Amino acid sequence: MLVKGLLIALIAIVAIVVIIPLLILLRIFFEDGKQEQHSILRNYPILGRVRYFAEKAGPELRQYLFNNNNEGKPFNRLQMEYVYKAAKYKARMIGFGSERDFENDGFYIVNDMFPKQREEMRIEQKPKIKTKLYQIDNEKLFSRKEHMEDAEIDPYYLADEDAVILGKDTVTQPFKVKGLIGQSAMSYGALGDRAITALSLGLGMAGGTWMNTGEGSVSPYHLKGNVDLIMQISSGLYGVRTKAGEFSWELFKQKSAMENIKAFELKLAQGAKQRGGHVEAEKVTEEIAEIRNLVPHQTINSPNRFKEFTDAKGLLEFVDKMRSVGGKPVGTKIVIGSEEQAEKYVQAMKETDIVPDFITIDGGEGGSGATYYELAVSVGLPAFSALPMLDDLLRKYDLRDRTHIIASGKLLTPDKIAMALSLGADLVNVARGFMMSVGCIMAEVCHTNRCPTGVTTTDPRYQKALYVDEKKYRVCNYIVSLREGLFEMAEVTGIDSPTKFTRQHIIYKSRFREVAQGKSSSELIH
Repeated sequence: MLVKGLLIALIAIVAIVVIIPLLILLRIFFEDGKQEQHSILRNYPILGRVRYFAEKAGPELRQYLFNNNNEGKPFNRLQMEYVYKAAKYKARMIGFGSERDFENDGFYIVNDMFPKQREEMRIEQKPKIKTKLYQIDNEKLFSRKEHMEDAEIDPYYLADEDAVILGKDTVTQPFKVKGLIGQSAMSYGALGDRAITALSLGLGMAGGTWMNTGEGSVSPYHLKGNVDLIMQISSGLYGVRTKAGEFSWELFKQKSAMENIKAFELKLAQGAKQRGGHVEAEKVTEEIAEIRNLVPHQTINSPNRFKEFTDAKGLLEFVDKMRSVGGKPVGTKIVIGSEEQAEKYVQAMKETDIVPDFITIDGGEGGSGATYYELAVSVGLPAFSALPMLDDLLRKYDLRDRTHIIASGKLLTPDKIAMALSLGADLVNVARGFMMSVGCIMAEVCHTNRCPTGVTTTDPRYQKALYVDEKKYRVCNYIVSLREGLFEMAEVTGIDSPTKFTRQHIIYKSRFREVAQGKSSSELIH
């Protein structure tokens, strides 16, 4: 009886381990060999399936196993690790040395032989910020035990006399900013309600910053944290449009009356797509459609440009009317394609005597929830080329002191932010860094509504991964870490405030060890 039982068990094991897999492979072999769609599968049915598996899992394998710490794109492992550590632990320390390849071309911040001491810096450290930080209890190869503790941290605000004021001489309600870093445009729809809520709450806790609504208008979730908002208006006119798609001055007045909205931004383009926004139908819920005044469950494609104006002069006149009607600062978001086009825009400002309160420059390396490959890869100048170009042109036409430049495009660490400020920016926008602070793992499926960490999805099944009451602290810790790091960068350059970075504080080293400092935009890079 025992022998019979063992024999039956052995046969079952053989069937499970050998026969069943063999039958599956034979079926795959014959079915794939007959199909007409895939050439590889006709000749190599089994190996072809292995190839498809490797192709599908390739991005994850490269990110976690095969790329070195400096190779990942759009951001490498070291940059992602910086955000995660700053957000969870408010930690920025590394050991042993940098992994940067110093033989390559690149920008460097100029250190001063006699840097500033902390007590010499113009910092405002009150009121303190109450947050939560992680503490590691035990870390092993396959596990990490940690817990959150209450913490009180310094806010690293600008001194009152260094605060940046948008619309100081143009509107009745200027926008005063006590920090140089804010959240770049991210719409409700591109991001889910939990992500938007966590960002709003975290930024509100940190203070001294702003949250750009993105082109999807103001949602209830943007308002959760009582944070200052810059409302973005794109060619789709979401939030200020009639049912017929025309600009509504009445709806604009209503938005202007909202206390949390401190400024407006007209988006002509962004770095990853020189066109209007795109949201797939499955992400357009009833609520999102109502906020945007659209039909739900239909794919959204904003027009390539505004119908309200067709040239720079028309744009500036529209900006001026918005300021007059709304009483709040108005800026434009652009991507610079050439010096000639940028100069035409600045010339129009000079001729009309109308200057936007701020100009947001998004580099061609900027991100997006959904765009086309060719637009993301090959259109628009990178931020570090465009910034000095615009800065020089505004100075050439004696307009630099009448506006502010906001830079964006992969600026998620203090050193990159300091470089942007040195190249001409007054303020900096960060988008994907904040996405990482609420859990983004750079899966690059933002457009599919299947974000594995619940950030860029409106699907409740995926959103459950994002716990707002934990992620809000990470957002707060991340932006305060950026501000602290930026003040430290100012210290080593010998200036007492990050508002004082200039072209003299950045240097470009070529692979031939030639350096350029304090030059014009073209000389600095070439």
